[in-house]
Parts: sequence; structure tokens; C-alpha cells
Amino acid sequence: MLFALLACHHPAPHPGDGSDADTDSDADSDADSDSDSDTDADADCTIFPADNPWNTDISGYPVDDHSDAWLSSIGGSLYTTLHPDFGTKYAGAPNGIPYVEVPGDQPKVDVSFRYGHQSDPGPYAIPPDAPIEGGPNSDGDRHVIALDRDHCLLYELWDAHPHEDGTWNAGSGAIFDLTTNTLRPDGFTSADAAGLPILPGLVRYDEAVEQKEIRHALRFPVVKTRRAYVSPATHFASRRTDENLPPMGMRVRMKAGYDCSGLSSEIQVLCTAFKKYGLFLADNGSDWYVSGVPDDRWNDDRLHDIAQIDGSAFEVVYTGDVITP
Repeated sequence: MLFALLACHHPAPHPGDGSDADTDSDADSDADSDSDSDTDADADCTIFPADNPWNTDISGYPVDDHSDAWLSSIGGSLYTTLHPDFGTKYAGAPNGIPYVEVPGDQPKVDVSFRYGHQSDPGPYAIPPDAPIEGGPNSDGDRHVIALDRDHCLLYELWDAHPHEDGTWNAGSGAIFDLTTNTLRPDGFTSADAAGLPILPGLVRYDEAVEQKEIRHALRFPVVKTRRAYVSPATHFASRRTDENLPPMGMRVRMKAGYDCSGLSSEIQVLCTAFKKYGLFLADNGSDWYVSGVPDDRWNDDRLHDIAQIDGSAFEVVYTGDVITP
């Protein structure tokens, strides 16, 4: 069965209107919600097949001809620094994008969508108490993510609001079949502006600290993007046509010779992943804010070592031609 991957841009324009959300919507100022998942998400069900773009080793990919221009546009300088958009708590709320694992018999509920024409109709295996990004009172993105490992299905919502009867309202929603490499149709979004799933791109405590290995690409936003995208992205979220701005789906890789040895062990694990799997530009939001799952076990001071890394440590790899609808 083919499932659509829908998308929403950041705080709120219509997911097909192509406007930039030049706000801090991915920043820690959005005080992200707490995690209900400390277990290894790929114990019973892999997060997409081994040959999926999220799981592909890009250490040998060629550098894109636009690399310098696109990276220089992020924050207006190659020297804009990275930031951990995850950790313990920020402003009283868990900091990061949460997800919850649900059993195969989790009751499925109806979701009413603001942008139903690009949303999978469901129903969705999302419990009534699923954690909401930013907490129940958040005015930010309010992502809700549920992973059903028994059926290898991923449910993601943007701008999600629960009702007492267990149903939800949301801006948009997507159901991903994690056993396939099927992309969203061209022009369609997901819970991220680029039309990509969110969960595969999150840093998790069990990977970075316990396993000391991240075996997939990660996710980050920038403020200004172009009205264009590169596969596996399927959607743009900007009216800007400046070719010096990055398209959604741009994939960056840390330069092989970049030295992370003086940074915390957690950030050294991220550096290894940056060099092998890279990061996808997935949304509009604060520049270079690397996404992850909140967890009270994180050491926020050690995570902030990532701020010693800036855009000059990276290069854009060529993964396909830019699509300009």
C-alpha cells in the first residue's frame, strides 16, 4: 500500500503557497516537548531500507558546483555556527522533537486537516496523550510523531491539537511505509517543508551516547531557501528565486579533514555522522539548528560544543539536479 508523505512549512502559510517562514520556528525558543522514546527505533523495524537516501553513505559523493554560494547564504556567512536544537529542557519544556512508539494494536483515530488535499486521510495510530513538540501549550510547530514498529509505519502530524474524544486536528499529516523507498509525489509536502519525514533525521540519545554511532543522515533548517528542491525532497517553501540560495533537500557533508577531536564525545559522534551521512535541509527555521529528540539524560553543556563548528566545515554534495517548478 502506498502512503503519501505530506508536508507543512513552518508556522503557518498554506503548505503549497511557497512562502518562507523567516521565523525562529525550529529554534530552542520554541521549547520543544518531551520524548516518550528511549529505545532503539530500529530494533524491530528499520527506519527505511538500507539503500534509502537517509541511510546512504555519501562520503564519496562529488561536491556540488553551488556549494560555496549556498553555504555562504546561510546566516549570511560561511562562519554561521551550528546549534543543538535538542537537549533536556528549555524555558520549562523538553527541548527537541519528541516521538512515541505505539504497539501494533494501537487504536487508530480520525484527524481533521486544515490542508486535507495534501494529507494522508488516515486514520492515524496516535494515542491521545502523544507528546507534542513544544508541549501542550506550544504556539510553535507542534509536531506529533508516532512509530508503529509492528507494522513498520510512521505517523507524523504538523500543528497537532488533541480533542477529548481522542481525535486530533492538524495542519497536515503523513503516513510513511518504512519498508519502501517511495517518495512523496513532486510538489507535495510532509510534516517538514521539504516533503521529507522527520523521525529519520533526529539525533537520539541512545545513538549518540549509548551506541556512540549514528547510522543515518540528520536534519537542519535555514531561514532563507529557494523556490526549488532536490530529490529526495519533493517540495519547496519559498517564493525566492535567487540561485545563490539553497534548495530544499540540499545535502551537506562535513569535510573529511575537519578535526572534532577537541569536542565532547557526543559531538564527535555527530561529526562522524556528518562526514558519512551528512544533513538534509528539511525546513525553514533558524540557521544550522540540528534537530534531535529531547531526553533528560542529555548533558546540555556538552551538546553546546557543537557551536564551535561553523558552516565552513561543510560542503554541499551533488545528489541530483535542482527542480524548479
